[in-house]
Amino acid sequence: MRTRGFGIDFGGSGIKGAPVDLEQGDFAAERLRIDTPDPSTPEAVAEVFAELLSRFPSDGGPVGVTVPGVVRHGVVHSAANIDKAWIGTDADALFTRATGRDVHVVNDADAAGLAEVRFGAARGQGGLVIVTTLGTGIGSAFVYDGVLVPNSELGHLQIDGHDAESRAAASIREEENLSWSEWAERLTRYYRTVEMLFSPELFVVGGGVSRRSELFLPLVRIQTPTVPATLENRAGIVGAALYAATSA
Repeated sequence: MRTRGFGIDFGGSGIKGAPVDLEQGDFAAERLRIDTPDPSTPEAVAEVFAELLSRFPSDGGPVGVTVPGVVRHGVVHSAANIDKAWIGTDADALFTRATGRDVHVVNDADAAGLAEVRFGAARGQGGLVIVTTLGTGIGSAFVYDGVLVPNSELGHLQIDGHDAESRAAASIREEENLSWSEWAERLTRYYRTVEMLFSPELFVVGGGVSRRSELFLPLVRIQTPTVPATLENRAGIVGAALYAATSA
């Protein structure tokens, strides 16, 4: 596998990219951020990707890109929080044409999961690791013995008649002004359901709120060992670069 890669993390407000050292699992140069265009159509975003890549020396290697949606064989199949024009777009082909680089697109939570298993909180852990990202919604990644099982979308499990993320996402804690203990009760219900269905070896909890994990993770009452993510806002870029390097 290559020792250097390039990752781009596409989000609702910003597009961030950096070259990645795939031996250390960290940025090989300072990250660059460009505002996400409005509207954030695939074509408009492709132009930003080309601009972003032009700011760095090119080694001609593959580029990984995160997308907040279901991705199968480079085609985006859902767009809950991005422009609906993404649905049905062959993003791999579009971005490869726009940038002149070999581009591979991956779900954003899946990218974070790959990064945490290879370089972060789950490094060296065998069996099934489930990485969840608690944010506006709940993202998830299944990684079994280091191999990604993509598009798990566990934030959309139906629990007690509700879409799980509509009750337990970090954004809901803020919107409903829940205390940490009240939110932990909802997380306990969520993780117990996932635990019952899949019996993982480890849960890794990511998202920006993981930086305050000491306030809620000890209150989540489940049997599976649970740890906070360690790569924080680097996980998307690092995971995307790793995905591209192993997919090329």
